Amino acid sequence: MRIRALSALTAAIAVAMPLSANAQTVSGPKVEWNHSTWGKARAFTAGIEKVAEIVKEKSGGQFTIKIHYGEALSKDKENLDGIKLGAFESADFCNFYHPGKVPAWMVFTLPFLQLADWNVSKDVREAMMKHPAFIADLDQWNAVAYMSGLLPQYEFLGKGKAPKSIDDWKNLRVRAGGGVGDAMKRLGAVLSTVPATEVYTAIERGTVDAVSFPYTYAHAAYQIHTVATWFTSNMSPGTSECASVFNKDALAKLPAQYKKLLDEAKEPAYAHLIKAYVDIDKVNEPLFRSKLTEIVFTEADLKKFEDTVGRPVWEKWVADNKGRFDAQNVLDTLLKEIEKAQAKHLKKT
Repeated sequence: MRIRALSALTAAIAVAMPLSANAQTVSGPKVEWNHSTWGKARAFTAGIEKVAEIVKEKSGGQFTIKIHYGEALSKDKENLDGIKLGAFESADFCNFYHPGKVPAWMVFTLPFLQLADWNVSKDVREAMMKHPAFIADLDQWNAVAYMSGLLPQYEFLGKGKAPKSIDDWKNLRVRAGGGVGDAMKRLGAVLSTVPATEVYTAIERGTVDAVSFPYTYAHAAYQIHTVATWFTSNMSPGTSECASVFNKDALAKLPAQYKKLLDEAKEPAYAHLIKAYVDIDKVNEPLFRSKLTEIVFTEADLKKFEDTVGRPVWEKWVADNKGRFDAQNVLDTLLKEIEKAQAKHLKKT
């Protein structure tokens, strides 16, 4: 069953209560943390921004997290290195930037994982952060996972003849990475390794036919919709995992009351993050539909895609990682967590 992103949203947003001007609840020493990220403030950064706001207000300004945008502290692909060196206390990282550094985390790039529902996605990602293989990956970088960036499902925007069926992807030149790229290749698409910052030009000039990005905010952020002619809205070929992590030594030194603040900040931060994604979709989807042709695949096509293309990629991922860690267990655990979270949130709807 394909679950769309807005179900059970109200319950998640309900916990995002505004903070009062005099919201200090704890006392403690002056502690300043630096958080490294890339790009500018956007939906993806809304979660850690809310955390920074909460801990500052709850500590009366004694505990602060300063967010450094635009790779001011580190290149996006070097944030784990910076965490290991203790160059900063907190950072964002994406698994696809570090496939060799966090191999177990790459399970989230596999196609057709049922993570379109925001609350299902949150619960599953939180559970997987506690998996021994995930913890071991970050241990090598003296890092501990804090919260997920809840990347939305990917969709495609493209220019030219639109693929109206699964078979129409053959010979299309697509920009897609990880397991999604592997799945598209099995459909006969030709993969392109164009950097994200160059995708606009590639689509505009016709050197790439389609691009896969988190829907809708990333496409809009790179202005792909201004040069594309069509978009998919229900393909949901996959996602990835980008998370905020802490330096383990910095976390260990943090006073207990500040650790508690970080724990308490997660739920309202997640609610704020989900709302940011939903709000940007409310702006972007009507814009996309007014300018581009919307491609909606049939359930039969989607089932064919998942069964004949998606699952072989899962099996290949397990085989490729055999000996590095228990990849089969990681995948099995992920699928069980998805099933458990779906059952939990479907009951609420």
